[in-house]
Amino acid sequence: MEGMTESRTLYEVIGGESRVREMVDRFYDLMELEPEFALLRAAHPPTLDNARERLFMFLSGWMGGPDLYIEAHGHPRLRMRHMPFAIGTQERDQWLRAMAWAMEDVGIDEALRLRLMESFYQTADWMRNKPD
Repeated sequence: MEGMTESRTLYEVIGGESRVREMVDRFYDLMELEPEFALLRAAHPPTLDNARERLFMFLSGWMGGPDLYIEAHGHPRLRMRHMPFAIGTQERDQWLRAMAWAMEDVGIDEALRLRLMESFYQTADWMRNKPD
């Protein structure tokens, strides 16, 4: 992948704090604006400010940058924290589509997008907790 070396973190390769925040903001903007993400949007509270900040903090550490989420909230425990929300195949697919669109819109390199989408898919699929 262009720009990737053993010594650079994904966080550095993607562009650091500003790029991760831009990607997360675009993701939530799309969720609010695009009708195809209505089911996903309905699973969130009326304001997305907290969700935006938590996803930004999580991705920052997950990508090898500052462990902001862990410092503020402890271990992510993703599956446990998402259990109160009904997540099926449609919700998973809407999340993945919104993230893919967001990454494309903010100009993430295609090879990097594909690599990230593989990881995002594995996590999103693992988060499903309702039958289809």
